[in-house]
Amino acid sequence: MGWIVLAIIVVAAVFIVGIYNRLVAARNAYKNAFAQIDVQLTRRHDLIPNLVETAKGYLKHERETLEAVIAARNAAVSGLASAAKNPGDPSALKELSSAENALSGALGRLFALAEAYPDLKANQNMMQLSEELTTTENKVAFARQAYNDAVMTYNNTREVFPNSVIAGMFAFQPAELLALESPEKREVPRVSFT
Repeated sequence: MGWIVLAIIVVAAVFIVGIYNRLVAARNAYKNAFAQIDVQLTRRHDLIPNLVETAKGYLKHERETLEAVIAARNAAVSGLASAAKNPGDPSALKELSSAENALSGALGRLFALAEAYPDLKANQNMMQLSEELTTTENKVAFARQAYNDAVMTYNNTREVFPNSVIAGMFAFQPAELLALESPEKREVPRVSFT
């Protein structure tokens, strides 16, 4: 009789450890996926000062637009740093999403303004930076999708029974998806200097 109770306890312990380990693996997967977003957004943020510096010589009378791009970039860098500390935190991800939306809007205004300056449109440096920025935007979109997929897997793993009981016992919190606020803002900024 004692062996049966001991066997039941061992089986239960192995079962609980297995669930716990699946939860940890799923949580680590979404944190890793966020790290990929971090890499791409950092690259995007690093390209922007060069873009602004290139445009500065041509857009001397458009200082307000250039300052808005730099301010939006700085807010996005801050939002990314905050979200990187805890990738599943809803408030940090909302802050990041809002800052990135503002940055995309400011860049859109810069590129729209650049259309009015033929010399700037033809500038080789500006064209190269714009192409790199567009490529990075695409990589951000793919990284965001991978992150959201990993978050969904984690949340599903944590919410199904009996995992939900173990997740509650060990304080596994739900993770937040990284989403943009409106469909218009989901589009990659159009960059055309040809």
